[in-house]
Amino acid sequence: MGSMNTRTLCAALLASTFLAGASLAAETPQATAHAAQWPAAKSQGLVDPTTETFVDGLLAKLTLEEKVGQLIQADIGQIKPEDLKIYPLGSILGGGSSPPLGAPDRSPQKPWVDTARAFREGAAQRPGGTHIPLMFGIDAVHGNNNVIGATLFPHNIGLGAAHDPELIRRIGKATAFETSAAGFDWAFGPTLAAPRDDRWGRTYEGYSEDPAIIREYAGQMILGIQGAVSQGGVLQQGHVAASAKHFLGDGGTENGHDQGDTKVSEDDLIRLHAQGYAPAINAGAVTIMASFSSWNGTKMHGNRSLLTDVLKGRMGFDGFVVGDWNGHGQVPGCKPTDCPQSINAGLDMFMAPDSWKALYENTLAEVKSGVIPMARLDDAVRRILRVKAKLGLFQAARPFEGREGVIGSAEHRGIAREAVRKSLVLLKNDGVLPVKASATVLVAGSGADDIGKQSGGWTLSWQGTGNTNADFPNAESIWSGLKTAVEAGGGHATLAVDGKFDKKPDVAIVVFGENPYAEGVGDLKTTLEYQPGAKADLALLKSLKAKGVPVVAVFLSGRPLWVNPELNASNAFVAAWLPGSEGGGIADVLIGDKAGKPRTDFHGKLSFSWPRTAAQFSLNRGDRAYDPLFAYGYGLTYARPGKVGTLSEVSGVKPVADNATNYFIAGKTPAPFEFKASPSSSVQIVPVDAGNIQEGGRQVTFAGDKLGRVTIVGEKPLDLTFHTNADMALSFAYRIDAAATKSVILAIGAGKLDVTPPAGSPTGQWASVKIPLKCFQAAGTDVTKVAAPFDLGTAGTFQVSIANVKLTADPAGAVCPGRAAQ
Repeated sequence: MGSMNTRTLCAALLASTFLAGASLAAETPQATAHAAQWPAAKSQGLVDPTTETFVDGLLAKLTLEEKVGQLIQADIGQIKPEDLKIYPLGSILGGGSSPPLGAPDRSPQKPWVDTARAFREGAAQRPGGTHIPLMFGIDAVHGNNNVIGATLFPHNIGLGAAHDPELIRRIGKATAFETSAAGFDWAFGPTLAAPRDDRWGRTYEGYSEDPAIIREYAGQMILGIQGAVSQGGVLQQGHVAASAKHFLGDGGTENGHDQGDTKVSEDDLIRLHAQGYAPAINAGAVTIMASFSSWNGTKMHGNRSLLTDVLKGRMGFDGFVVGDWNGHGQVPGCKPTDCPQSINAGLDMFMAPDSWKALYENTLAEVKSGVIPMARLDDAVRRILRVKAKLGLFQAARPFEGREGVIGSAEHRGIAREAVRKSLVLLKNDGVLPVKASATVLVAGSGADDIGKQSGGWTLSWQGTGNTNADFPNAESIWSGLKTAVEAGGGHATLAVDGKFDKKPDVAIVVFGENPYAEGVGDLKTTLEYQPGAKADLALLKSLKAKGVPVVAVFLSGRPLWVNPELNASNAFVAAWLPGSEGGGIADVLIGDKAGKPRTDFHGKLSFSWPRTAAQFSLNRGDRAYDPLFAYGYGLTYARPGKVGTLSEVSGVKPVADNATNYFIAGKTPAPFEFKASPSSSVQIVPVDAGNIQEGGRQVTFAGDKLGRVTIVGEKPLDLTFHTNADMALSFAYRIDAAATKSVILAIGAGKLDVTPPAGSPTGQWASVKIPLKCFQAAGTDVTKVAAPFDLGTAGTFQVSIANVKLTADPAGAVCPGRAAQ
């Protein structure tokens, strides 16, 4: 240490410690907002003397139990109408895959209307007290997407490309009418997120990476859904409550991780993520939904500075703040059944789908003990009653409920088809578009005749999976629209998903892209490459081009993806996003007249920047070193064409599949999974046909000389926490080929379930099973570290064929086996 003495050393250490502390303090991210810095706004028409006097009268009558009940929202899958005779809850929601009462989750209008009426009648039969009408909410995010036959509009990412605020207002109105006709009075939308990392699985729910479009659209969608909120008036005649969401910063989470942490300055939180809320409030939004996400480490469901000081103070919001699905349970110190912190921070209504009963009891106790101040309770209840009054819920008449001819009406489908036309973005055209209507056209690709795939997530089920074309009686697939347009012009269209043909066509239109997904499941981690590894769609494009067939690629996606190889293999490339139920809108633009002149030109311009490499996860207009392949605002037209040269096919990242849910599909184990038999001398695995697919399954034979196991394992353990909490299930098809002589155990980690087929079970017949992940968790599975998501074993002889092993978010038919294995 040279000549430094002890005193000098101590002083230096103290100074360095102080400076380090100062540095750390300076670097500690801010999570408390300064309200004066935020844009000012004011709710329109919500507060007026007549309404407030009416609410005053109700508040004076309500018991403490009735007040607390108004703060609780339960899911229809977790509560029965008779429960409302005891518990005076304020709201019911139909969750993403929750079915109407006594009917399948995929149901038309009547079962939904019957469900709404049953819950209202149950609440009305509560003896004594003051009866407050329920609010019935639903995720109507691209039309009333829960009801069979409803019009499905393009997801928001497509609407952003349309750059048409007036269209947005008409879509909002049509969505409200179809929502109201099915018995709901509250639509959980619009989403006002500004997605800044395209790995986020909810990117398609955002209009744009640019807050300017969000700001322009927010008020128009609110006015469409709700109509104008007026002094002394009510929202009826088909209009429903809107819910601007998710407040705040859900599109800015680190690495695009759903429900993650948005680590930005307050200035950027305002500039990028808050821009839609002032217009929404000024347009009269009656509810706002809090985000699952955090801001600099503080959960939004517990951030008083934002929920109360900014939203209700500076931004003048007079409606109520509703939580997201058990989101309050993520606040430190909270759990789904107990969270006074959220109410005290400014949340007015808990979304407590399955935790509602214990949450009601605990919240009631906390009001009685003073943990939740009475003034805070009364403020929350006042806001809820105010909104219910403005919705006309205290009036007996419900003029649109059950009305026929509204859901899937020709007028609404026409608006949706217009939206499809306007949302298409032409990325490349080497002169092959428009296609002559008199041509011979081959239509190929997995998305060509799949309405579920073209509609994406939040379609009849939470993740948009498990749908068939029969579930969309009023819709049109892209293939059907193309066929109609070509034949009307004297041409001939043929559908061949695999691209095979006998007579060479004039042109091939190949429709392909992402399979449906929604929040959490749709997150990517390591790459924006489309189909990394086994690039089946690229092979199809190349095979057609190699045969001298001009190729038009129609790409279905919920975000921009790296598709340079697919662009190179196509003569024309159209970003069609997730167009919804009106596939005919594609044909309106791609198919010209008999001579090949356009009938409709391209209109869409990118509202999200398109990546040059698969590693450009966060690529946004205005960023430093902004280097997209196609910049924000790009979009060719027939009137203004452009050239796209040969693109680099170096992705910039190692091709690793982001796959945590598909383990064995159509005869293949998608990366990073593989089958393993142990010991190999006692377990044999051979291909078998399944699901009309040659070698689409695997037959497993257990010799019975010792314990044998067949497992599907990945490269590294999976964290299935989200999937478990979201009530997802392990799903697979099976066929018993020879009966088991001893117990058959299905395991995920330490959680083992006895799945031995009962004596006399039929052999040679395919069946399917869904087992909730929570069943395995209850049996001992550590869902944070799952090395093998499928592990089947027995010490006896047994022969079984299996196919399509995956996780599903569709709860229909899911059951726990009767017993856990020891």
